Amino acid sequence: MRPVSLDHLDDQPRWQRPVPLLFLMAIAMPLSFATWSALLNNFVIEQAGFDGSDIGWLHTVREIPGFLAIGVIAVIIFVREQVLALVSLALLGVATALTAMFPSLGGILTITLLSSIGFHYYETVNQSLQLQWIDKARAPQVLGWLLAAGSGATLIAYGLIVATWERFDLSYNTVYLASGGLTLVIVALCALAFPQFEAPNPQLKRFVLRRRYWLYYALQFMAGARRQIFVVFAGFMMVERFGFEVHEVTGLFLVTLVANMVFAPLMGRAVAVWGERRALLFEYAGLIGVFLAYGGIYAFGWGVALAAALYVVDHLFFALALALKTYFQKIADPGDIAPTAAVAFTINHIAAVFLPALLGYLWLVSPQAVFVLAAGMATISFLLALLIPRHPAPGHETVFAPRLAAPAE
Repeated sequence: MRPVSLDHLDDQPRWQRPVPLLFLMAIAMPLSFATWSALLNNFVIEQAGFDGSDIGWLHTVREIPGFLAIGVIAVIIFVREQVLALVSLALLGVATALTAMFPSLGGILTITLLSSIGFHYYETVNQSLQLQWIDKARAPQVLGWLLAAGSGATLIAYGLIVATWERFDLSYNTVYLASGGLTLVIVALCALAFPQFEAPNPQLKRFVLRRRYWLYYALQFMAGARRQIFVVFAGFMMVERFGFEVHEVTGLFLVTLVANMVFAPLMGRAVAVWGERRALLFEYAGLIGVFLAYGGIYAFGWGVALAAALYVVDHLFFALALALKTYFQKIADPGDIAPTAAVAFTINHIAAVFLPALLGYLWLVSPQAVFVLAAGMATISFLLALLIPRHPAPGHETVFAPRLAAPAE
């Protein structure tokens, strides 16, 4: 199809506009990634005999492409961002479909690396496209609805796993093949049914690291370090400590997804009303309490019901992270969005490359210490969020900006 400018969408059918495309991609990604995550802990323990150290190494390998997301800048010199997003989604789908065919440490690490390249390059480009294609005034609400759409797709996947895993004695291979295949079907629809959209502001196709974005970079770094602890060890705890089976883990994910579907649009509205500063402060304060409570589960023997409830609450707080996207959208030069998305994704994954493996060894000695460390990271994020102004804008990126403002570099 011919390219269509975002300034001339009036003649374009509503279903062939950028936001519907973003919704379809938001649905396609979690069909593969969420299914992979739901089965992962049981798969690696039952099929490959993983311990805490092995799972740490797996997630370190998974995060290497995130650390190298800055390579997106080189790729978009030759490939449109929209095309790169779909190619990356296709790679994620193929790798997910093949996951159970390699039930060994080396095989799992290899296929995880491939799926991670697809996931992280898609997420990098998708964030850029969202901020370019969605109007600033509508961004918090639309981002909230996109989160809800992804949650809805994941809900269907999890619901099918819970309903059919034991009844039909499904294998890991069957579920991974089905989820990866569905992602590929949606990618084909997106490629064939939508035109190429031309953003009004050409993106810089070079490395961009601006001093005035320093607070955004710092918050991204802390978010990446903190989230790794949850992603790697919260679900692993449910299997290792409480003996959750596949359908039980997926059932917990199911409850989490229903909560996200209900609350994600409300979170978007809350960011629009409260502003990014208050929303992020609320998120980080909540995460401090959640991580300390996780530590208490190991230190004081608190039960499985609390652990499951904390898992759901944890996800709800993370939904407020969309405020970090809209904060950057408000302070950024329009042409900086794509290259800065790549830089920010790399910064977000600096700690992710080494932290899971190191904390995997700490987990073997003291699981509660891992969660106490996460609470400390959330505290640092809280202090950094205090530096966000009530009304961020170019030239007013932090509370210090009126005194320290300098021309954009």
